[in-house]
Amino acid sequence: MSNSLSKPCTAFCGQQRLSSGPLIEVALAVKAATERAPSIMVLVFDDTTGRVIDLDLRGSSADIIGRLSGPPRAFVGRYRPQPGEMPEPASDGGSEPRGRGRPKLGVISREVTLLPRHWEWLADQPGGASAVLRRLVDEARRNGGTRRQRRVAQEAAYQFMQAIAGDLPGYEEASRALFADDRSGLERWMATWPQDVRAHALHLAFGPERQSSEKTDNQKEGR
Repeated sequence: MSNSLSKPCTAFCGQQRLSSGPLIEVALAVKAATERAPSIMVLVFDDTTGRVIDLDLRGSSADIIGRLSGPPRAFVGRYRPQPGEMPEPASDGGSEPRGRGRPKLGVISREVTLLPRHWEWLADQPGGASAVLRRLVDEARRNGGTRRQRRVAQEAAYQFMQAIAGDLPGYEEASRALFADDRSGLERWMATWPQDVRAHALHLAFGPERQSSEKTDNQKEGR
């Protein structure tokens, strides 16, 4: 299955979840539902971004699969050059001279602007300025990975909430709690929302591995 067909998605009919899973399964479930009830309104969300996906559900199941698995349509002037304006072929670097003892490692030379005190500090570090800068960048990428993932999850939950819950009570307060990473506050402001909307917003914001306090409380009561 191609990446586009297996992309995780969720379909909502109104504020009730209709289907969740790979894009192709959700698309076919939406097609079946709209054939049974042509007047229903269904929104399909990309679970990675929280954004609404527009689906063309005309024709047979094979037609839908073909469209979803095909390459995106290219528009002249936006996604491809005009006739006669083809870009120059990229150089493979095979003809470029190579320095003795310096294997090609994909290193790219670019200008870096620093204050004098920064250059002085770099000059005192072992390995030279380039090696120190690479280590600093790698360390920042490692340390910033978790924060970046949280921002992506928050943005996905926000996009979903904005599309389906923008007119529900407590929406503004819930949005602020979301970006403050205040899970208990988010659950409190969403308490009166439809169950499927609450559950999916929490799923996008915090992931499936972290159970909501609502589910935990229900499990305790059922003991």
